[in-house]
Amino acid sequence: MSLPNTDQILEDLDFFDSWEERYKYIIDLGKTLPTFPEELHTPERLVKGCQSNVWLEVNKEGDKLSFLVDSDAIIVKGLLVLVLAAYDKKTAQEIIDFDIDDYFAQLDLERHISPTRGNGLKAIVGKIQAIASACLR
Repeated sequence: MSLPNTDQILEDLDFFDSWEERYKYIIDLGKTLPTFPEELHTPERLVKGCQSNVWLEVNKEGDKLSFLVDSDAIIVKGLLVLVLAAYDKKTAQEIIDFDIDDYFAQLDLERHISPTRGNGLKAIVGKIQAIASACLR
């Protein structure tokens, strides 16, 4: 099953009337993440700054970057799908150029997740953007 893109996510979230329904949708998104191989759960793949454990593996396929992610928290898995919708299978330049702050504002996430979850989300985004920047050098 392929992950949704940002437009699909925004459209789907707009359908729900309450944040409780949106949370359920985000959690369900997390269940669509590809399986993260157990041998990749290593300290060097852990994203620092996240309250929950988050692992990130990056692969370069031609000029595009693809990401494999996992977390030990179900809501975080859903939040990771939101991030992957913006960044997965994109070029490094597309990742750098994408306005993630505007996307998150459209999702209205920051008012509805805890500050520690918000910081973790920023840490994941920062790590992916740093990887993309390194590819442009």
